[in-house]
Amino acid sequence: MKNQKIPYFYNDKPIFGLDIGPSSLKVMQLSLSKNKKTHIIGYGFTSFNHTVIENGVIIDYKNIAKSAFELFDKYLIGSINTKRVALAIPAYRTFTRSITLPKLEPKEIREAINLEAEQYIPIPAEELYIDYEIIKKSKSTDDYLVIGVPKEIVDSYLNLSQILGLEAVLIEPTLHSSARLFSLDPTSNQATIIIDFGSKSADISIYDQGHILVTGTVQAGGSIFTAAIQKKLNVTEEEAGLIKTKYGLQVSKRQSEMKEALSPILDNVIKEINSMKRYYEEHYTNKRPIEQIITLGGGANMPGLSEYLIDSIRLPVKHSDPWQYIDFKGLQPPALADKPMYATVAGLSLLNPWELFRD
Repeated sequence: MKNQKIPYFYNDKPIFGLDIGPSSLKVMQLSLSKNKKTHIIGYGFTSFNHTVIENGVIIDYKNIAKSAFELFDKYLIGSINTKRVALAIPAYRTFTRSITLPKLEPKEIREAINLEAEQYIPIPAEELYIDYEIIKKSKSTDDYLVIGVPKEIVDSYLNLSQILGLEAVLIEPTLHSSARLFSLDPTSNQATIIIDFGSKSADISIYDQGHILVTGTVQAGGSIFTAAIQKKLNVTEEEAGLIKTKYGLQVSKRQSEMKEALSPILDNVIKEINSMKRYYEEHYTNKRPIEQIITLGGGANMPGLSEYLIDSIRLPVKHSDPWQYIDFKGLQPPALADKPMYATVAGLSLLNPWELFRD
């Protein structure tokens, strides 16, 4: 909607975020104000059986809807006072890539991007929703961040929203939600690597001057760490989770065996980061070198993870807590260990209605 003015009434139509994970639901609504610190109106979390989602597609609406209604009825801290919802799709279920095109007329851009997408997305174009944004302009070319998402995943999210009586106003990859949250950080003016450690993946992006420029995804989330520890130590899944939380990679009597279990996974993360750094340096600018790494998500809570990344990549690492930017305003905070898992839904909740009217 190019150059369209934003109707004033949209300022009175708030949005809440809904993050659908592989086996969990998180919701959050914020009060957004230019004059006051952003504060939480309501938030909550619940789990569901992972079998209701298959390859990213919701296949059992009855059970996931039951979990959602229970979340609103029993597990909500504060309240949600709107039916307009923004949803996030796990980045590892999307196809994201930056491409360079010659200068084109607006009507030619969509066709050119669809043709480019066919070259690198292993799914027929007719089975995808494809969107894009301009991330860099020069005299003769423009760079675009192109995102492709399987229609059956998006459609299942829309169907769930309808069953819940909600109006879905935005669906975006988790990478974008994480970047929106990081934009509140005082250091967001620096070129930064953002790593969102979810349950099943580490979703990586290079963020600079308000844009995601490079993306990557590696199987390296919290449940992946737990499974590797379980296999290495020959313990139950519950015991592996407790060991991960207590010891992680920090100096301890278990450090050696923990490194043996987790290094192969984390080395893949480091390999992907180094590849993304090279691409950034070659395609963008060496005048703005990457200065830091920000980690987000529940999987980033593991002791010793930041130190491992610092030693391997030689950049400062900061674990970002979404709650440092947001005021509870009297609401009960989540347990310390649970705070990082709200990063994606906090980023969704920061969506201002005017963003829906941008190009």
